[in-house]
Order: sequence, then structure tokens, then C-alpha cells
Amino acid sequence: MPEPSRPARAHTRRTVLKSTAVTAAGTAFLPAVARAEPTALSRGTIAPGESAEITLSVNGRDRVVAVEPRVTLLDALRERLGLTGTKKGCDRGECGACTVLVDGERVKSCLTLAVMRQGSDITTVEGLADGDRLHPVQEAFIRHDAFQCGACTSGQVMSAVACIREGHAGTEAEIREWMSGNLCRCACYQNIVAAVADAAREVRR
Repeated sequence: MPEPSRPARAHTRRTVLKSTAVTAAGTAFLPAVARAEPTALSRGTIAPGESAEITLSVNGRDRVVAVEPRVTLLDALRERLGLTGTKKGCDRGECGACTVLVDGERVKSCLTLAVMRQGSDITTVEGLADGDRLHPVQEAFIRHDAFQCGACTSGQVMSAVACIREGHAGTEAEIREWMSGNLCRCACYQNIVAAVADAAREVRR
């Protein structure tokens, strides 16, 4: 049996007015969207080789830098901002030489993109000292001769600062465990552990 045909929907004055209001609202919104000029980052589409201007808060200062989306935080710090205290070791996140603090936490800067760190508080080894006064960890590394070639030292120092803040410097075994992400090709581990333990005692005073 054929389905009975439905009567055509009658247009009333109310439905016509509602339809007109919706259309007018949509039309009024379009120019506002068209006037907004999205940045390369907000568009989410950046052409190959195109740079975006970002602001990084490094060692208490806002620094404006133009980077391609593929640029790591490590390269932005070293090549764009001239902060060469952060070292490039393996460039694969294995050695820890590039360790910096991001919002107080240890981060291997070769494994994070600069554009992802806008709005974060970044601290490099250059930002530890208070004027001419070294950070307690830096002083302890000097006292205990906790470096040889120096390639890994800045990363070791930054990781040690975080290790102490995290409360993981109670014993030598604990220090070794929580500093295990930082490698020393000169095998100066005994002196590094002693320096971290010494600095931890000084910080706790």
C-alpha cells in the first residue's frame, strides 16, 4: 500500500522571520571572520621553509625569535638566541647534555620543538647564577672537580638542580638513579654524585 503523501509544510509569518534572522546573523559574522588575519601558527599550516615568530621566556626574559616549526628548542636556544651553554650531544635524547628546565622540570631540549614551549618558563645554565654568585650546584661541581671535558657538564648541572628540588638526593644510590638520564663520557660519575649530595645538603640548610 503506497505511503500517504505528507502535506507540504506551510510557511507562516513566524517561520519566515526566524529564517531571515538566522541568515542575517550568519552574513553579519562572515566579514568579521574574513577581517581576522590568522598567523601561520594559528592556521596550523605553515609552508615548507616558512618561519613563525614566537616568544620564549628564557632566564626571566621574553625573547622574540623566528623559527620554522621543525626547529627544536635546543637549536632555538643555541643558534637563534646565542645561549650556547646548552650543549648538543647525541641530538637523540640519549645523553642529556641538552637538559634545561621548563616550568621547573627537566626537559631534553633536543626532543621538544621551540613552538611548543611558548608560555613556558625556560631556564638554561646561563640563568642559574645570581650575578657573580654561582648556584650551589655549580659551586659544588667546582669543589668536587665533577667534570673533565665539560661537554656534559651543563646538562648534568641542570639535571642536578631539578633532582635536588624533586627531593631525590637523599642517598648516593638515589642520586645515581635519578641522574641516570645524563651520561658522562669521561666517567666522572663518582665526583658528580658527590657534588650533587654536597649541594643538596647546602640547599637544605
